[in-house]
Amino acid sequence: MDRFRMLFQHLQSSSESVMNGICLLLAAVTVKMYSSFDFNCPCLARYNALYGLGLLLTPPLALFLCGLLVNRQSVVMVEEWRRPAGRRKKDLGIIRYMCSSVLQRALAAPLVWILLALLDGKCFVCAFSSSVDPEKFLDFANMTPSQVQLFLAKVPCKEDDLVRDSPARKAVSRYLRCLSQAIGWSITLLLIVVAFLARCLRPCFDQTVFLQRRYWSNYVDLEQKLFDETCCEHARDFAHRCILHFFASMQNELQALGLRRNLIGGNPKPQEPPKTPEDLDGGSGKDYLRAICSQEQVDHLLCTWYSSKPPLDLPASPSLWRPGLNHRAPVAAPGTKLYHHTDV
Repeated sequence: MDRFRMLFQHLQSSSESVMNGICLLLAAVTVKMYSSFDFNCPCLARYNALYGLGLLLTPPLALFLCGLLVNRQSVVMVEEWRRPAGRRKKDLGIIRYMCSSVLQRALAAPLVWILLALLDGKCFVCAFSSSVDPEKFLDFANMTPSQVQLFLAKVPCKEDDLVRDSPARKAVSRYLRCLSQAIGWSITLLLIVVAFLARCLRPCFDQTVFLQRRYWSNYVDLEQKLFDETCCEHARDFAHRCILHFFASMQNELQALGLRRNLIGGNPKPQEPPKTPEDLDGGSGKDYLRAICSQEQVDHLLCTWYSSKPPLDLPASPSLWRPGLNHRAPVAAPGTKLYHHTDV
């Protein structure tokens, strides 16, 4: 169990590496999906283009949405974009940096699918077989226009009786396949050149802005994680304290009832002083629970965090907050997890 906890903490601390690994995994799954997919063109003039283009573009769209779903930074980016400014200003450069990072990772798997489909050529042949200019091929000279359209629609189906062992079908299929592969290799070369230039030219520019945006984008992500963890810890401790209050009140009622019975029976017994929730708690030292002790206070605290996050100026920020909601107030004893989250 400890190993899984350590692995989970490592994944949380290195979210960027995890996102890169997920992108590579989606790309590998894309290759496996395409290799195991059984392509069957309808070979009908009205449906060839719809089927071919749909198979070329619809799975990449689904993979792109999956890439956005598995990337946690996409949610953080939208929350940072939509949150009220409050006392913390919003930097559009950070949002653009996060958007660029999210799109780069989400586009990996769709590009792999599109490149595989273009290099294979089946989708391209099915989609554009009916759009080929018949004047480029001599075998269509003796056919009527309706026969030409019917023949071109049957080109992807090499087992059809109309086009089986036909040199014209082979010529049209070879022409479209070569065109598809040329487009695929051109896109691949273009992506490689763009990645090479981005890698080589980026050190030539000032890295200050890039480092700042990268730092604050990581800060926003980590801040949200730590806030969620602290909320979970506070909710657990708050529920524990509520339960202790319940049992303490029940114990006081039982002791009062027992004393009344003893008085009626004429044999009074010395009554022990009622135990407080702090006594039942064992002196855990979580004094920050006493500052937030009702549902209205918790709701107001969460609303304040969303609508007006604390400014990133820790020495000067306490004067901007109301008593009891100061994010720099001593809300936990030194050594506790919440204490480190607050002051680090």
